[in-house]
Amino acid sequence: MNSEFTIAVHSLVYLAYLPDRMASSDMIAENVGTHSARVRKVMSGLRRNGYVDTREGSGGGYRLTIDPSVVTLADIYRVMAQGSLIPSWCSGNPEMDCVVGSNMNQVMFGIFCTAEKQLESHFSAITIEDVLKQIHACG
Repeated sequence: MNSEFTIAVHSLVYLAYLPDRMASSDMIAENVGTHSARVRKVMSGLRRNGYVDTREGSGGGYRLTIDPSVVTLADIYRVMAQGSLIPSWCSGNPEMDCVVGSNMNQVMFGIFCTAEKQLESHFSAITIEDVLKQIHACG
């Protein structure tokens, strides 16, 4: 799992929390606890995919363009982190004589793909609004 996913979810929940659903990258970064440049990078991806829009000038920033009760964590995962459970390197080598070494990569790839599908299924039942409700329940 990558941190961009967490930053994206946090940012969208924060925007959903705000009355006018708009905030600058500095405001979001302070709330997330990271640098505003990281927030801008993540928000750029969210903007490209229609989750937020920007308004320039004084009082500008990022504005939520989606319904928090409809967008799920699975939607955000697909945009920001799909494939991140699958490691970039897996042990073994298909050219090996050993049955373990020659098949480990293929078997582990299948295991990781199944895990990712289960994760997406779990995330599909949780909306941005659900996360905000859980946060309200903490306070």
